Amino acid sequence: MTRTLFDVDVLVRAAGSIFEAAGIAPGAARRVAESLVDGDARGIPSHGLMLVPMYVDRLRAGSVATHEHADVVLDLGAMAVLDARHALGQLTSDQAMALAVQKAGLHGIGIVSVRHAFHFGGAFRYARQAASAGCIGIVASNTRPLMPAPGGATRVVGNNPVAFGVPRPGDGPVVLDMALSEAALGKIRLAEAEGREIPATWATDASGAATTDPAAAIAGMLLPVGGPKGYGLALMVDVLTGVLSGGAFGASVQGMYADVAVPNNCAHVFIAIDVATFDPDGTFDGSVTELVAQIGASRLAPGTERVLLPGQLEDERAAAALVDGVPVESSVVDGLRGAAQLVGAELPEELA
Repeated sequence: MTRTLFDVDVLVRAAGSIFEAAGIAPGAARRVAESLVDGDARGIPSHGLMLVPMYVDRLRAGSVATHEHADVVLDLGAMAVLDARHALGQLTSDQAMALAVQKAGLHGIGIVSVRHAFHFGGAFRYARQAASAGCIGIVASNTRPLMPAPGGATRVVGNNPVAFGVPRPGDGPVVLDMALSEAALGKIRLAEAEGREIPATWATDASGAATTDPAAAIAGMLLPVGGPKGYGLALMVDVLTGVLSGGAFGASVQGMYADVAVPNNCAHVFIAIDVATFDPDGTFDGSVTELVAQIGASRLAPGTERVLLPGQLEDERAAAALVDGVPVESSVVDGLRGAAQLVGAELPEELA
């Protein structure tokens, strides 16, 4: 596979035109496109434009709806529950985190859960959204079961992502975004598309044996990061998202790449903690700055050039992509062209 650099705006216009042609309103289509391009720009192609064909297939099949807003089904003080009604996850998640931030401003903390939801791209997007509003953001989602319990040979918990965003004075937020499997399924699908092997620590085949074959891994099970620790965290995320929202959890969540006519039906949770409310003495900014400085001043191990904050490398890649362009695999470009042809969208000449 070969990679080509494309201007950020070209890619956003391309994906946006595809989503518009599939029935999404122009502004909403652009927001979804921006979130996926940002995934590629940050070096997270598993959450990038490779998802466009699958999104389009689901929009055409009706398992993903074209409306933009979730319904508010419960709103009480610092908490709320939304029903996304299977809309694109980026749209209802923007809405949910905005509501959580609003509630945090009133109550010090806001928590909004979303049921009957769909894939929302990178969780970092919403953690950053909260941090840019002066809040500590916490985001999580459940997925279909992909990982076994320790000692088990059956998928029982998902590779459920969690993200944290911390506001930082004079610089971008500190963001941790990670799935609770050793590797995201999207990375394995990308390896399959590119015809390359995966590390043996990422997944098992259907029998439970470790494998380097991405196709066998997709048919098998992901392995949790940190063994029982990752498994336990994934279980708790399922409670905070699906169980708490009254939505789907465990085996009730469907695979994104399974029958495209059947809703994914995942669930999300968004928490915003208003820093100002917890910081009447105004010490938070200085403390975060000091903590970051302590990490940056760390003595380096042999062969190491620097230590990084969570999300720092991704931020650097995104900044470089604005100047140099976003690297996109040829298979992903082919997917965009196929999706555009399917819905009758016109791509920018750079991609046509």
